[in-house]
Formats: sequence, C-alpha cells, structure tokens
Amino acid sequence: MKPWHIEICDVTLRDGGEQTPGVSFTRDEKMTIAHALDEIGVEVIEAGFPVVSAAEKECVAAIAGSGLSARVCCLARALKPDIEAALDCDVDMVSIFFATSDLHIRHKYHKPPREEVLDGALDMVEFAADHGVQVRFAAEDASRTDPPAFLIEMYNRGGVEHGANYVSFADTVGCLTPLETHAVVSEILEGGPPHQLCIHCHNDLGLAAANTVTAAAAGGAFQLHTTVNGIGERAGNAALEQVLVALRMKGGVDRYDLTRLQEISRLVARASGVFPERTRPIVGENAFAHESGIHIAAILCDPPSTYEYVPPELVGGERRFVLGKHTGRRALEHVAKAYGFDLSDDEARWVLEQVKQKSEGKCSVTREVLCSLLRAAKEGGIVQ
Repeated sequence: MKPWHIEICDVTLRDGGEQTPGVSFTRDEKMTIAHALDEIGVEVIEAGFPVVSAAEKECVAAIAGSGLSARVCCLARALKPDIEAALDCDVDMVSIFFATSDLHIRHKYHKPPREEVLDGALDMVEFAADHGVQVRFAAEDASRTDPPAFLIEMYNRGGVEHGANYVSFADTVGCLTPLETHAVVSEILEGGPPHQLCIHCHNDLGLAAANTVTAAAAGGAFQLHTTVNGIGERAGNAALEQVLVALRMKGGVDRYDLTRLQEISRLVARASGVFPERTRPIVGENAFAHESGIHIAAILCDPPSTYEYVPPELVGGERRFVLGKHTGRRALEHVAKAYGFDLSDDEARWVLEQVKQKSEGKCSVTREVLCSLLRAAKEGGIVQ
C-alpha cells in the first residue's frame, strides 16, 4: 500500500493548553511537551497565540528558538498586530484565521458582506507572506459555511494571489460526520486549490479522529491537526494517538515513533490535570486489558491478534489480564505463575471460585487480594 501523503500539526500547546477549560501549561511544561512531540516525529508544532500576552509571546519565541526538528507555528487573527507579534517570535509558520460562515460573520464581525471580510484577511495573508514565513490561511467554522464555493474562492485567492502555502478547513463546532467530511473535502479538492489542505476537527459528536482520518483517506487533506489525549475546548480535538495509530494501521504511514504515545499521554495528563478515561483507545487504562476467559485463552494460545487489533507494544503499552467473574482457568494460572505461584488443580479451582465471588460482590480483585488468595490456597486456608 502506498502510504498516505500527510503530515501532522499538533496543536496541544495552543488548542489543548490554552483553550481547554481550566488548563494552562507553564513555560517549562510547554517546552517539555514540544520536545516530546518532536521526538515522536511530528512535523509541525503549534506553540501558541502570541498576541494574547507578553508571557505567551515569550513562550512561543522560546519554543521557536529551541532547535526542534519540527517546524513551529503560531496562531494569528487576520489583524496586523497579531501577525507582527507572530513575526517577532521568529516562527516558521503563521496560521491566519477568519470566520467564514454567515453565522460567525454576522455575530463576530457585524459585516454581512463576507467578501469584504475576505478581502481584509487576504491583505494580512500577503503581509505575512511578504515577511518570509510560511502562511496557513484558515477558515474558522468552515463546516457551516455555505456554499462551499466561497471556501474554494477563499483558498484559491489566498494561495494564487496572496502567497499562502497551506489552506485550512476547521470543523469548529464538531458537527460533521465522516461521510459529510469526505464529501466536502472532495468538493474542495475538485475546486483545485493549488496548495496543501489542512483539516482541524473538534470532537463534539465524538467523531474528530474519524473525520480527520477520513479527510486524509479522501486523498486530499495533507496536514492533520491533533492534540495529545484529544484535549481542547468543550469535548476536545482529534486525538494524536488515535490518528497516528490509524495512519499506521490503515494508511501505511510508519515514520512516527508510536512507542512514545503512552509516555506523552501521561506527560500531558499530568500537566493538564485531564486524564484519559479508562476505556480510551490506545492510552486508556483498559485499552489492552482483558477479563473474558474466552478471550484470554485465545490470546495465550497465540497469536494475541485473535482479540487485539492494535498490538500494545506498538504504542508503548502492556497487555494486562484482569481477574473477575468472567475469568477462566488458563488466565488465572497464567497470572498466578507471573506472581510466582504454581497451582494444583484443586488450588486453582478454589482460587477461581473466590475470585468470582469477590468480583460478583463488586470487590476489586487487586494484586494484593489475589496474592492473599494464592497464599491461602498454598497454605490450605480460606480467606473470607
């Protein structure tokens, strides 16, 4: 399979760290996360929104000057002071955004003729391009912009006439489904923008990663926007770990170091205070946990792929067997042996019965509880 033609722009430091309610990364945290993203192989890191404050501007400049292999990007409205602040940071790329839906233009700009708003934004694209930085021209609320012909006009004029290197489509309120994403991306590409298309998806319907991967699979979206653990405003953004694994498994893209995904997930969770739910794909506590006796028996027989599509070692994870009411004999013996206990048939039968009883009573069978049962079995005793 020919690998999909994509790159990753991770926006954890901006959309994740500055727009997630209650979250604000320190400068040191941002630097640590930026280096971790760089080590994974992320091509573009969006470091922040420098016009917001002097401290934010200093932080963006520090990341831009830290010698990363990744290109450093920052956000700017289509306003000259925003772009000048970005240029002061010596970033590689400036993402200039403006709202394109009638709803946003009416309530944010109070200027119903969107052509007037577009002309002003294009002047700012040209201003930034004239200063030698790469420019990403981004349509905010693109998914509710009708008709798409306006987006195509915006993208073509931005690139051909005013020097943008990238154009970006934002599903700002996360309202699209994968089928809708495929349709609109295909329509935009048929309109012939002469530059790279970016996709920026929010997760309000729980479809951000799916929409991002669909946009790439449609043969069009080149730059895919993500955040670690999917953090971001409201329900978050497309999760880096989910997108990268999908690219490896479905898109033939194997240049990212996926073994670092659980490590960076924990790093961002500690810094943000937002921890992935247990059942979260790739990085959740239960992502590679098994309790069903049928499943565990099959995995122990090899290959693990009988009940694991993503190998845990691919993403720096470990397979874990959880003992409970669905546990079978083979799983118990496997775990017991790992803890240094070799059980007879009678001992295994008794321990398994105790495990099931405790589990049905909603008592967690922790390692400590299990080891006490195993010791009791070996000693011929009973633990209540």
